[in-house]
Amino acid sequence: MPILQPEVEQLPAAELQRLQAARLRDTVARASAVPFYRDALARSGVRADDIRDPADVHRLPFTVKSDLRDQYPFGLLAVSMAEVVRIHASSGTKGKPTVVAYTRHDLDMWAEICARAVATAGGRAGDVFHCAYGYGLFTGGLGMHYGAERLGCAVVPASGGNTARQVLLIADFRPRGLACTPSYALTLADAIEESGSEPRASSIEYGIFGAEPWSQSMRVRLEERLGLRALDIYGLSEVMGPGVSIECAEAQDGLHIAEDHFLVEVVDPQTLQPLPHGEPGELVFTSLTKEAFPVIRYRTGDLAHLYPDPCRCGRTHVRMSRVKARLDDMLVVRGVNVFPSEIELLVLGVPEVAPHYRLIVDRERTLDTVTVEIELAPAFAAAHPGAAAPATTQLAGRVASRLRSQLGISVAVVLQPPGTLPRFEGKAARVVDRRSDSA
Repeated sequence: MPILQPEVEQLPAAELQRLQAARLRDTVARASAVPFYRDALARSGVRADDIRDPADVHRLPFTVKSDLRDQYPFGLLAVSMAEVVRIHASSGTKGKPTVVAYTRHDLDMWAEICARAVATAGGRAGDVFHCAYGYGLFTGGLGMHYGAERLGCAVVPASGGNTARQVLLIADFRPRGLACTPSYALTLADAIEESGSEPRASSIEYGIFGAEPWSQSMRVRLEERLGLRALDIYGLSEVMGPGVSIECAEAQDGLHIAEDHFLVEVVDPQTLQPLPHGEPGELVFTSLTKEAFPVIRYRTGDLAHLYPDPCRCGRTHVRMSRVKARLDDMLVVRGVNVFPSEIELLVLGVPEVAPHYRLIVDRERTLDTVTVEIELAPAFAAAHPGAAAPATTQLAGRVASRLRSQLGISVAVVLQPPGTLPRFEGKAARVVDRRSDSA
C-alpha cells in the first residue's frame, strides 16, 4: 500500500534523530516565552541551546493535566491571541476544561498528520469518508475531517447521533472509510441490521476507531459485524488531537507515531524514570512543531509500551502498543486495582454475549461491590428465553468465575436482554461508581 509521505515516514534513524533534536530546540525556545514553562525550565537548568540530542528531553520538566487547568484559559499560549485561529477544549466534567489553541500553521500541520493517518489506515484520494466523530470543542470530528479532505477524500461530516439518518447515508453514499468511536460503530451495526440490511454488506472497507480504549476482542467483533478492517487511532487534544499515532493496514500491529511531530517516551508512573522499548509504562509526549500550544513532556495517563522492532509496512517511525488502560480510569475495589479494559477483554471473549456492558461499583456498609451488566447475544437470548433459563444462569456463573480469576475479586454478573443497555454516540461511559452516593 503506498506511503503518503515516504520522505519523512521512512527516514533513517540517524536523520530522524537530527530532525527531532532541531525541532526540540525550537520547541523549548518557543515554550520559554510562556511564563509557566519559563519558570519550570529555569528550575531544570536547561536552555534551548543545551539540546543536542532527542534524549535530552529527559532533562526537561514534566507537564500534567492539572497544569493546564491551573493556567485556564489561555495561560499556556506561546503566541498572541491575534495569531490564534482555532480553540478546542475538553468537556470539563472533572473540573475546568483543558483549553488548547491552534495557529494557522498548527491547523496545516494537523491536517497533514491526519491525512497521513487516513492513508496509513488504507484510505486514498477519491474515497467517500464517513466521519461520525463529534464536531465542536472535541477535536475528533474536525481533526479527521480536515485530514481526510487533505488526502483527497469526499468527507461526509455526519458527526454523532441521528443514527437512523447515518444508516441511510451509509447505504446511499457508499463510503469506503468510516471514522468514529468503536462503541458507536457497534451502534451503527445494530441499526443497519434493524433496518433490514446486513452490516457486512455495506461499502465500508476500513474503520478508524479511537477516542476510547478498546481491545483486540473488540476489533474482532467490529470486523465480524461490519466486514471491514478496524484500525486503532490515538491522539489527545493536549498534544494535538487525533493523528498522533495510528495502526497501518498492512500489519494492524502497533500504532505508528508521527515522530517528526511528536517525541515519545514511556516512563514508570511511580518513579517517572524512562523505560526501554518493550517495557509497559505511562506515555509521555513532547510536541515538536506546534506554535500556539507547545507541550513539554506531557504525562498522558495512558499505559502502553513501544515496539523495539521495525514494521513490515516499511515505515521507520516507532510504534506504540494499543493503550492498555488509563491511570485515571483505574478503580480501587477492596484494595485491588481494577481497569475497565480488563473487563472488556474478558467479556468480548465470550461468544454468547453481545459487546455491550456496564460496570457498576457500589458499597454495602463498608464493603465495595462490583456488578457487571452484560447484554446477551440475540441468538443466545432467542434460544434460551427468560432470565432464569438454566443455560443463562450457567453462563452468568461462568463469566463471573472468569472475571473473579482475572481480577482477584468477586464480581456479580447480570445478563440483560438484547438492546437494554445504553448506547453511546461519543465516548462510551461504561463505569458507574456509586460509592460516593452511599458514603
